[in-house]
Amino acid sequence: MEKRKGFEFRILEWIKPALPVMGLLGLLAAVGCSSGGAKEAQPQGPQALPVKVEVAQAVPVSQSSDYVATLRSRDSAIIMPEVEGRITEIRVHSGEQVSAGKVMMEIDPRKQEATVSSQIHNRTAQEANVAYAQQYFDRTNGLYQAGVVSKQEFDQAKSSLDSAKAQLNALDAQVSEQQVQLHYFSVVAPWSGIVGDVPVRVGDRVTTSTQLTTVDKPGSLEAYVYIPVERSPDLKMNMPVQILDGQGKVIADSRVSFISPEVDNTTQSVLIKAQISNHQDQLRQLQFIRARIIWGTKNEPTVPVLAVSRIGGQYFAFVAEDAGGKTVAHQKALTIGDMVGNSYAVLEGIKPGDKVIVSGTQFLVDGAPVAPQS
Repeated sequence: MEKRKGFEFRILEWIKPALPVMGLLGLLAAVGCSSGGAKEAQPQGPQALPVKVEVAQAVPVSQSSDYVATLRSRDSAIIMPEVEGRITEIRVHSGEQVSAGKVMMEIDPRKQEATVSSQIHNRTAQEANVAYAQQYFDRTNGLYQAGVVSKQEFDQAKSSLDSAKAQLNALDAQVSEQQVQLHYFSVVAPWSGIVGDVPVRVGDRVTTSTQLTTVDKPGSLEAYVYIPVERSPDLKMNMPVQILDGQGKVIADSRVSFISPEVDNTTQSVLIKAQISNHQDQLRQLQFIRARIIWGTKNEPTVPVLAVSRIGGQYFAFVAEDAGGKTVAHQKALTIGDMVGNSYAVLEGIKPGDKVIVSGTQFLVDGAPVAPQS
């Protein structure tokens, strides 16, 4: 045991002078390791993404609003009977081309024919009364000239003759009136045109307020557009109006020809009208159609369609802007207007001169560094 302790004592004596050197080497090693680790942990920033940009330019853009319009024929006749009765014959069908004066329907005329016949018989009886009164007057006049009858009898004979003639004239007028009324039992076309819907049937009883059908002249329509009262101060005569189809294509150009002086109390809107040419018969009476009112033009910046994204109903675009000496992409919320060629007119969100990013937008986030390229 005493030998072992002596051996350990001699080893310690041998290592003791080397301890300061070993400590210094360990310290240098620790510093070196710490320095190397710091260099490896230092983060490197993301590289700038090369993108193509276009400078937003202000161009004249039409300021317009779209509304639902109703088309009405400017030469459309609503056919209603002049008399009451039961329909006995319908000679036309919906969509048929008719000429002016063509008989379209017949209403049972027998009651009226009986009335006319009765009036004619009354007139015939009155003609006999007039003939008798004339004979009596002629005889009384001769006797009066001979001094056989008094002046009073002569005046009575003349009065009877005048009264009989007056009654005959009244009956003549009544017969003429009833004969004219008889013509109304044949419903005729007021002009040449196309027959509309025929809602009545043979056997239906009609009155003077019953709509039988319509007759429309082709090629002449008018757009009825109701404008919100808030925009009524901007309305002017001859303002451009465009009629659009379902795909937004302009199929007719017109101008405002009428502005109502009154506001519709139920809809709080103002009625305007615009005449529409319909030479190719693309449009129909009472058709709902899209009408675009052109309020004027204004210089607005435009953005290519490819640069615009839509998220949750909101439009966005990226703009390259300088931020502390580097260029980054900033996402802008847009309020867009009408299409101008292959671009959107921007009402809010981008101003002329902004550098709009038009490529690589699917890889961008707000604040990402970019390298703009013309």
